[in-house]
Formats: sequence, C-alpha cells, structure tokens
Amino acid sequence: MVANDMRSGARVAIRDIHAGVSAPITVAGSLNMDFVVQVQTLPRPGETVLGGGFVTIPGGKGANQACAAGRLGGRVRMLGRVGDDVFGRQLLESLASAGVDTKAVRVSVAVPSGVALIFVETGGQNEIVVASGANGLLSPEDVAQDLGDASGFLLLQLETPLATIERAAALASERGVTVILDPAPAHPLPEALLARVSVLTPNESEALVLLDRRGASVSLADAPEIARALLKRGPRSVILKLGEQGAFLQDASGGRHFPGFAVKAVDATAAGDTFGGALGVALAEGRSMDEAIRFANAAAALSVTRLGAQASMPERREVEKLLAGRSAS
Repeated sequence: MVANDMRSGARVAIRDIHAGVSAPITVAGSLNMDFVVQVQTLPRPGETVLGGGFVTIPGGKGANQACAAGRLGGRVRMLGRVGDDVFGRQLLESLASAGVDTKAVRVSVAVPSGVALIFVETGGQNEIVVASGANGLLSPEDVAQDLGDASGFLLLQLETPLATIERAAALASERGVTVILDPAPAHPLPEALLARVSVLTPNESEALVLLDRRGASVSLADAPEIARALLKRGPRSVILKLGEQGAFLQDASGGRHFPGFAVKAVDATAAGDTFGGALGVALAEGRSMDEAIRFANAAAALSVTRLGAQASMPERREVEKLLAGRSAS
C-alpha cells in the first residue's frame, strides 16, 4: 500500500516558492521517529546517566534531507517505507508540512516504523542508535518502480539496504540523473557504487571509514589529501564536511575550502542532512557548486542552533539572511 493522503493541503501554501526550481529532487532513503534525550555528558559503556528534556521529533536521514530541501523551496519527492503505525503517520505529516510529495512512501503492514534513540550532550555532540524497522524493507524493486522517469537530482544515504541504494544509483546514472550520496552511517562501499556518484558528501569519520583509516583524526590541513584519495575511488566530486570548519571541495578543477559560519551549537543532529538537502536545492536551481556549498554551509549552521532533526531545519529566508548579513568564521 502506498500512502497518498494527509499531504495536499500543506503543499498548496508553499507552491509559489517551488516555481523557480529548475530541476526536481528525489530522495530515496529512511524515515525514523527520533527519541531525543538531553544529557550533561554522554554515557560511557556500562554507565547510566540522568537525562533532562525528552522529545519525539521526526527524523531519518532520507526524510531529513527531503524536509530540508522542501523547506528551502525544492520540488521534492520522497521514496521510502514507514510502518502502519502512529509514528509512520507523523513522519508523513512532517514531510507534507515541508511541501514534500510522499506518494511514493510505502506503508508496511505489521512492521514498525524506524526509530532512532538520540542522546544530545550540552554543546551539541550526540550519540545515535537506529532501529530500522520498515526502512529495512525498502527493496531494489521498490526504487525501480518508484523512480520511474526520474530526472534532475537523486539524494541517497545509507540507512536503507545497500542493494537498494546500489539499484537506485545505477538507475539514476543510466538516466542522466545527478546522484548525491551522503555515506552515513559510515561503512565501506563498493567502487561500482562510488563510480555512479556525482557528488560524495562524507564527514570526517565517514571519509576515514571509506578509506579504511579508522582511528585517525582529521584536521583542515588533512582535508585536501583525504578528498583527493576519495576522488580516486570513483565519484566525480567530493565535498568533505568539516563541522564548524565548513567544507572542502575536491573535483577535476582542484580543491578549495569553504569556511563555516560561527554559531552557538545546541544540537548537531541532522546538520549533515540539512547540508545535503540544501546542496541539492541550490544545484537544482542552477547555482554553481561553489555557491551551492556556501548555501548548504549556511543552512547546516542554522540547524545546529536548535534541538532536533526536522524541527531544527531552517526556512529559505533564514538562510538568505545569514548569507547576506554574517561573515564566515
């Protein structure tokens, strides 16, 4: 069964901001309900700590990217699976409120929606454990059917089965669709998949996993060498996300650093997802890669100033105000 209600009214209110988008954006990936607890310090193995505030917030890396892109004016369609439960309905409603088309989000009967258990430390760092639920049932056949005659941009992440991600990337590549892959959660990837990726957007730890360099640390000085090494694995460009230091781009024309924005961090959850959604919107509007990265940096910076995943994602006017009125750190 494909969910096809609860959406139409929310999309009407933001129809006008979609009018200027030059290309559609499809997001294939996960939808999770996040259970967020604030703590003074993150627990060590075997340790119990007392938490503070608790909230449930719609999330999931795929849904987060779609929500971010929708709020920023993108013409976005979501592919995925939720359970036939209250969390599934809430996840669909959250995307609908951001103007995302969810007709291709399938509802799995007798399977729970995905959930994420998130501890957020004072200062914004977090620990996350995901129970995939219905996300684990998103199949290669699902994306083959639902991608249809997709065009424009396809955003992917790694919270759904790898075989499904590989099928989506292959189909998109064959159809000339620009594939943007956020390799999170981190694990090694086959070079056949990376060769179909137009833009790879790892953070520092994900980049190290892809390069089999676990345990090492990353500084801004390391970024050029790491990005070049990733580029050799197959993607046409690499954007290394560096947290408060911004991002480093490596492509055929060379490498360059894009500083981040100085903000007071409250919760880093979904900052990378916000970056990905914003990057897709800017590229879909025909902006250059350099402009798109600056736009994505600003959106991600704003997202860490608020608690939660989709609840933290900025509106278009906020990003434009930051870009116009504040200097990068």
